Amino acid sequence: MKSLLIIGSGILGASAAYHAAKTGASVILVDRGDKGQATGAAAGIVCPWISQRRNKAWYGLAKNGAKYYPELICELEALGETDTGYKQVGIVSIHEDSKLDKMEQKAYERKVDAPEMGDVKRLSSEETRKLFPYATEQYGALWVSGAARVDGKAMRDALISAAEKLGARRITGDAQLVIEGSHVVGVRVNEREVVADRIVSAGGAWAAELFKPLGLDLDIVPQKAQILQLQAEDPATSDWPVAMVPYGQYIVPFANGRIVAGATHENGAGFDEKLTAAGIHHILDKTLEAAPGLGQTELVQAVTGFRPATTSALPFIGQVPNYPNLFAANGLGASGLTAGPYLGKQLAKLALGEPVDIDLSLYQVADAFKS
Repeated sequence: MKSLLIIGSGILGASAAYHAAKTGASVILVDRGDKGQATGAAAGIVCPWISQRRNKAWYGLAKNGAKYYPELICELEALGETDTGYKQVGIVSIHEDSKLDKMEQKAYERKVDAPEMGDVKRLSSEETRKLFPYATEQYGALWVSGAARVDGKAMRDALISAAEKLGARRITGDAQLVIEGSHVVGVRVNEREVVADRIVSAGGAWAAELFKPLGLDLDIVPQKAQILQLQAEDPATSDWPVAMVPYGQYIVPFANGRIVAGATHENGAGFDEKLTAAGIHHILDKTLEAAPGLGQTELVQAVTGFRPATTSALPFIGQVPNYPNLFAANGLGASGLTAGPYLGKQLAKLALGEPVDIDLSLYQVADAFKS
């Protein structure tokens, strides 16, 4: 039986743990519980098909991530994990006509290879408000029925719980690599050594610390996100679609009137957890312009999360150079909840020596390290 030790239990590490445990491998998941983990703070919109981002490597990963979700949800539900935070509710992308024209064209081009996108339809402002009552009268929207919402914390917890049912174990603590020559034999955590055949890094925005004893500088930095938690008086929000609005903002309705709105994309802020007037103003200013009805909701709280970002704005996955039993994946940024479960599956396959379903040359791990 192969043994895996996975460092980091965000969406990527949790998925890797679940998929490795499915194969019968011995799995240990280590996490020190840093405040501001992106997965726990975020709400995700699974709808890569209308993105105007042109990078084909990114789109391929995000597209596969969206396609994989229904299969994964069925597996988790079969294991009794029914609270996954995932629901296919569709999306209304609320923008001015010129933006919608480009978005609609891109959607129809991509639908040829992505039938899971579902129905695509241009909506008037009135039709938009029937689906999403808070929308403005000034703009119409593009409707994509196959889009879904994800509660990051619920999805992460479901994956970890399923992994534990399959025999995985969890340890809370700060993991430090134990190295013998060019071989990483395990980690030191809570003043004891834990050994495994393969070591996997999925440490999100904090992952660079792990590799410093190896003399490796990992190209991962935190991108700060401030996110608002709102409460609507109307509790019938469970079936509302998610909404994308101008300037990269989103509005995600959940059940019982809970609504998440965000988020900022702050580079260079480090791990500064404080909420700022400018950040909250930015979110409210942009979301209320496209969804003025949101102004009547109660502002319950605001939270901060740290996305793992790379210079290339692309994730990476692979074997760490010069360390044959050490593997890493990271850098999903704002795409974590879309692509994380799928990339976690590939990470587990890679670490276990199984064929992967992606072209690893597109996500070179060597490019993420500077010795």
